[in-house]
Amino acid sequence: MIIVFKPQATEEDIDHVTDRLRELGLKSQISQGEERTIIGVIGDERLLDNQPLSVFPGVESVTPIMAPWKLVSREFQKQNTVIDIGNIQIGGNRIVVMAGPCAVEKLEITVGIAKEVKAAGGCILRGGAYKPRTSPYSFQGLGREGLDFLAEAKKQTGLPVVSEILDPRDTDIFLEKADIIQIGARNMQNFELLKEVGAYDKPVLLKRGMSATVKEFLLSAEYIMSRGNRNVMLCERGIRTFETHYRNTLDLSAVPALKEMSHLPVIVDPSHATGKWNLVAPLAKAAIAAGADGLLIEVHSNPECALCDGEESIKPKRFKELMIDLKKIAEAVGRDL
Repeated sequence: MIIVFKPQATEEDIDHVTDRLRELGLKSQISQGEERTIIGVIGDERLLDNQPLSVFPGVESVTPIMAPWKLVSREFQKQNTVIDIGNIQIGGNRIVVMAGPCAVEKLEITVGIAKEVKAAGGCILRGGAYKPRTSPYSFQGLGREGLDFLAEAKKQTGLPVVSEILDPRDTDIFLEKADIIQIGARNMQNFELLKEVGAYDKPVLLKRGMSATVKEFLLSAEYIMSRGNRNVMLCERGIRTFETHYRNTLDLSAVPALKEMSHLPVIVDPSHATGKWNLVAPLAKAAIAAGADGLLIEVHSNPECALCDGEESIKPKRFKELMIDLKKIAEAVGRDL
């Protein structure tokens, strides 16, 4: 349910409504628009059956939200959510490119790639310190040491860092070392982890599960936002289909669909979507044309020796060339890069 206030509504009017909702055991999520204030009601809305909120001072309308995801929906918030990462805005007119190695390996390699990413125009460094792998014998990441390497790369380049969390017990170190916490595809429905990152204001990059529907994807985002964290980005990274020529099938139709259904920024990961470096560039270009707000691209200086997903990583020279092409496509659709 959303409660829309009149433009002339006072702070006292808004507090009066939120106090009443609290007395009923309901939570309030307040959204301050340019002209109006909106309250999203969270909880069992049947408690409001006998509460004539529409007659409260300052209230313009009370409308049920039909979608099962409430705070994530366009019904709750018409304007796009824009997330600030330092001087970088995600969800605005600028398309944000996050790039770096799939897995952090050595400090000098991480810093070197970060410098290449920045020089090419990338504005956020991605890197995995903890790696969830299908095989227990595959490289699992450097853990906290990897986060230290990413922090040092940020110190030397100024690039904010996005990295994947696997365990709620590691939240404190991610709050300290990362600028964006990534929830990977395998953890999209790890509801305890979603609730944990939802308890903080730290931006979250939520990846779509490999077999998840758009509805399930949005409801996972709702888990995070229902705990109070509004800094959520949705990442389409390909889904599992019958096709075996490439790793996953990139669902580009999800990009405009998510933009229509939700106000959250939408990021596309063409690297994990394909699993093949030669397919990354064309799908990155297509993602921008489809309306994506950002890209997550794997870049490695020596993919042949990478400890994780070298086959889908592009070299810095190709990344630089790709950024030039992406800028042209961004301009063609009225965006900046």
